[in-house]
Amino acid sequence: MCSIIGYSGNEIAAPIIVKGLKRMEYRGYDSVGVATESQNQIELKKGTGKVTEVNSKFQLDTLPGKIGIGHTRWATHGKVTDLNAHPHPSNSGKIAIVHNGIIENFEELKKKLEDDGYSFKSETDSEIIANLLQKNYESTKNVKDTIMKTVSEIKGHYAFVAMFENGQLAAARFHEPLIIGVGQENIFLSSDVLGFIEYTDDAIYMKSGNFIILKNREFQILDFNGKEIKHEITKVSKEFGDAYKGDYAHFTLKEIYEQPELISKAGDRTINGLEEAVEYIKNAKNIYVTGSGTSYNSALIAKQILSKYVKIKSEPIIASELQFAPETIEENSVLIAISQSGESADVLEAVRIAKKSNCKIISIVNLLTSSLTRKGDVVLGMNCGPEIGVAATKSFTAQLIVLYKIVQKLNGNITINFEEFSESISKILENPVKIQEIAKELKEVSDVYILGRGINYPIAIESALKLKELTYIHAEGIPGGELKHGPLALMDTDVFVIVINPNDSTYTDTLTSAREIKARGAKIIGVSDIESDIYDYWIKIPKINEILYPISEIIPIQLLTYYSALEKDTDPDYPRNLAKSVTVK
Repeated sequence: MCSIIGYSGNEIAAPIIVKGLKRMEYRGYDSVGVATESQNQIELKKGTGKVTEVNSKFQLDTLPGKIGIGHTRWATHGKVTDLNAHPHPSNSGKIAIVHNGIIENFEELKKKLEDDGYSFKSETDSEIIANLLQKNYESTKNVKDTIMKTVSEIKGHYAFVAMFENGQLAAARFHEPLIIGVGQENIFLSSDVLGFIEYTDDAIYMKSGNFIILKNREFQILDFNGKEIKHEITKVSKEFGDAYKGDYAHFTLKEIYEQPELISKAGDRTINGLEEAVEYIKNAKNIYVTGSGTSYNSALIAKQILSKYVKIKSEPIIASELQFAPETIEENSVLIAISQSGESADVLEAVRIAKKSNCKIISIVNLLTSSLTRKGDVVLGMNCGPEIGVAATKSFTAQLIVLYKIVQKLNGNITINFEEFSESISKILENPVKIQEIAKELKEVSDVYILGRGINYPIAIESALKLKELTYIHAEGIPGGELKHGPLALMDTDVFVIVINPNDSTYTDTLTSAREIKARGAKIIGVSDIESDIYDYWIKIPKINEILYPISEIIPIQLLTYYSALEKDTDPDYPRNLAKSVTVK
């Protein structure tokens, strides 16, 4: 959700912080701010908009001093306003904070602080932390005791970095990400390795329930009881620093075009190995597959391929729903947890529930240093590099490839030539002109429906999600067999329908549904390896192994949604109201 960064070093802090925020902007882009300390004074600038816009307006990178903090926000408490932007100063101005997460008891704490004479300028829960720190620091006169007292009073999931006017930085982590970047001359406190990877690849992954005190590049890590904690420095994979658009106009387009390359290597990085994951699945009492958003759509496909090709039943679960029915999870089962970031709050909560039932956890995750990685009994890496575009594209493909490799191990009769498949996907991407032309037709459309049957239905849902995320068009995935049970009433001359119709067992029935839709005047976009006069527009996909159709179907639709976003003048990298990693409920 939000990105936070702290810096202490030998260089002027503000330009480094602004650069780090720009690299982490996918985590939040409603507003941005920077505060620095110089000569025992804190200076602060912030405003609404993206990093480049706010920096151009307020010259954030001209702030003085070699110590500072910065933040990009994705609004949760309070509207998108200058006052609600971070950093937040305390009433005295002697402390400033940046915060990621939610303080659940902020109303109670705010009332107590107001009774003590503290005032508040913003609508955020974050400002509570700044004033609570001030109150506790004035009584303890000690940063260590101040942090310990403060974290004992606040409830919720959070990470914050606090800067004191004497040049000290302190940061605390409770379930939200916080990483220490350790350079020879610079120390960073960041929610993401992208905040500092340009300067150092040495990182310390702080544990939940720990805090750090930093001054003059000397630091101490302690638990919330004040006990010093030993730490290990981990080398961060340099590929996660390769978060540049290159010659592409947007990260989203770059990441769509990276998919052929990742097809052969997805799942190659593992902890404990693919074989152990397969053994867990073979011996499990029950199999559950969970995720949120796109990752849940991967879970739906997991159910289809495990059932069809391995005769193993599995139950897909929307991660955010499991807390309301934890009894769903039976003991001694296996939970396959899917998440690009490995920090999605709902997925981590689902894992916690499953662990209480003594379940084994198979984590399918892109970032092998994430919370989900540490909670997995087996970890299968997507291995697709950093994904900056908020709407998942290449991570979806990588998730499916990992699932296919699991199925191959479970059923030795299934042979997938991933190199040939990669080449066929490259051909889809070679000439997007026809897809660009179709995107122009969607410019003024308000409703799009996507039809699919069997294994193609989850792709209909994923396609609808992409259209909603990138173009703000109302889109809905429909099971083909349910068309006459309600959705047919929506079909008229103002509607476009995307029909997912590969040459598999669903082909004939889906073509019949397309005829029924066209008879009501709707325009048909066919996604198929067979041309038909039923389609007003045809998106051609390759003739391939049936199990691989979902990927060959979604990639041209990703392109269609990208170009439709351009036609509607929306930002495909940063859709409104959304963030890449949803680390709060």
